Amino acid sequence: MSSRNWKTIESRRLHATPIFDLIQHHRQHPIRGRHDFYVLSAPNWINIIPLTPEAEVVMVRQYRHGIEDLTLEVPGGMVDPGEDPMTAARREMLEESGYGANEIVEIGKVHPNPAIQANYCFSFLARDVRKLTKPEQNGAEETEVITVPLVRIKDMIAGGEITHALTITAFSFFQFYNSGLL
Repeated sequence: MSSRNWKTIESRRLHATPIFDLIQHHRQHPIRGRHDFYVLSAPNWINIIPLTPEAEVVMVRQYRHGIEDLTLEVPGGMVDPGEDPMTAARREMLEESGYGANEIVEIGKVHPNPAIQANYCFSFLARDVRKLTKPEQNGAEETEVITVPLVRIKDMIAGGEITHALTITAFSFFQFYNSGLL
């Protein structure tokens, strides 16, 4: 099996939004024939685990329109055009939580949904974060910043209090990176 077996015959943008474009690909395979595939073209994303010196995670509770309910998650967002993921992580952490850190490290990256997306979500860890300013309430975002003891995170994931897949992914990377601190 080889990805080279699929040849793109034609691609066209069907719809554009501020956060993704819907692309239709006409692709040909020597055995499977010609098929249409639909892809959401989105920028890379980041999320970041801000950890205080007291071993508390700075998290954001916010309303998510997809589920029409609140989620509890780490700060995150899109990487702006021309911006590197680490810069985006630092920016999003400050914008969403008001916290900053001297040192940020990348702990992993995933394809959020490779069946229909080509982008990555990069996960970062910021240790010894400190409150620098009030969080920004931009546009339609409505958020509440809370701190959660790190020792509670595993139970909050297992108990369904934290359900955001990319936040859970970040904590999985954190656990690998830190040899089981969760």
